[in-house]
Amino acid sequence: MISYQSENIKMPKLRRREVSAWIRTVAAEYGKSIGDIAYIFCDDEKILEVNREYLNHDYYTDIITFDYTEENRISGDLFISLDTVRSNAEEQGCEYMEELFRVIIHGILHLCGIDDKGPGEREIMEAAENKALEMRMSQLPSIL
Repeated sequence: MISYQSENIKMPKLRRREVSAWIRTVAAEYGKSIGDIAYIFCDDEKILEVNREYLNHDYYTDIITFDYTEENRISGDLFISLDTVRSNAEEQGCEYMEELFRVIIHGILHLCGIDDKGPGEREIMEAAENKALEMRMSQLPSIL
């Protein structure tokens, strides 16, 4: 089950059923099924609090993914700071919703086993994000 919640911020306008179908399709590309996925959309202050409390990091970020995956069934809590997503979109010169979808799928790709911290991994993650975003546009054009 995929759930969508907000904390300290207005919920983004998403067509949840279509977004969830897209997420399932992307996970299936990696041989994964969906367990319990919780998206928690929040503000910068909440993500900073989560970062400090659970990861001992003292900085803002766009997403924090807590992975509860068992075998090929992905599960996790994904905290997304809409403040940082908006800032990143402005910095990169892209649309807010485009950046939001990138971050939404970024967390799923982490749960599917793709990392982005080691040498060459960032490029692999970006390629996977781009492929997933292309799938969204070609298969599910109505979710934007």
